Amino acid sequence: MADRPKLVLAMAPDVLALVLPPALRARLDALADVHPVLVTDTAEPAAAAPLADAQVLLTGWGAPVLDTAALARAPRLAAVVHAAGTVKGHVRPEVFARGIAVSSAADANAAPVVDYTMAAVWFAARRALGTAADYVAGRQPALTERRGADGAVIGVIGASRIGRGVIARLRAAPTGFRILLADPYVTPAEAAALGATLTDLDDLCRGSDVVTVHAPDLPETRHLLDARRLGLLRDGAALVNTARGSLVDTDALTRECATGRIDAYLDVTEPEPLPRGHRLLALRNVLITPHIAGAQGTEVQRLGRHAVDDVERWIRGEPLLGAVHAADLARIA
Repeated sequence: MADRPKLVLAMAPDVLALVLPPALRARLDALADVHPVLVTDTAEPAAAAPLADAQVLLTGWGAPVLDTAALARAPRLAAVVHAAGTVKGHVRPEVFARGIAVSSAADANAAPVVDYTMAAVWFAARRALGTAADYVAGRQPALTERRGADGAVIGVIGASRIGRGVIARLRAAPTGFRILLADPYVTPAEAAALGATLTDLDDLCRGSDVVTVHAPDLPETRHLLDARRLGLLRDGAALVNTARGSLVDTDALTRECATGRIDAYLDVTEPEPLPRGHRLLALRNVLITPHIAGAQGTEVQRLGRHAVDDVERWIRGEPLLGAVHAADLARIA
């Protein structure tokens, strides 16, 4: 079809096959004229021809930065559809200033993060790490030493897309979780509608058995959980972080966990990865995974499916399901 839009793929080569397996790629090829050149660097000579004609850029992990120089090479560009979560890594304000539509598959990526977070919360509420370490050492915990999850207080930092998903799952659990929420942009009535009690961050730290972090990475949220706030956590509490490593002071967390006073379940760290031999990696009450809470393996095609759906919606002139607006850049993760 002559009127099909010109589409260019821009992501890391090893990501492409995961994001667009054959069935999805065939669907995309039916919707648009997909240029055969995969763009990983907008300044490369090979990128000149595809960018010159591109109306839609379908990006993914490893996408090149779309700044003024890149946009100058793509005069016809009208939409950037991202087959991953945040667009902050590659979409610059100039994209919005030029009126280019932007979409993200953050909703599709959120579901696995919620699942992962809930698994960590369940383990944390039962203090599974310490119990497992004792078991390996040959010590069987007495019944009076075991902790269940019923009635645990879960503190959620940030009513983000993922934070709200976690709250919804906590509410649906049969354990009678009490949910505290700290978010400066949420009113008490809004928190109550979500099923949580709004509180300030200090009181959330003091009152929670498990604290789970879902705030964005912003200058004002750097080390949101610093030495003082980590010190407010009650003995036996646990910290779950599937958001960004910069939200937690790593040195302060290391000191707290080294005492055995609190546990930590971390999918993100600062720095990431932690250097080999870092003390956190050896602590019996700390579990660290390499940023795997989001879509992994076969789950990644969820991101591609969301992106192809939005390409089709853009072609039809329909609102984008994952629409991102200029004002969002200042507050999204």
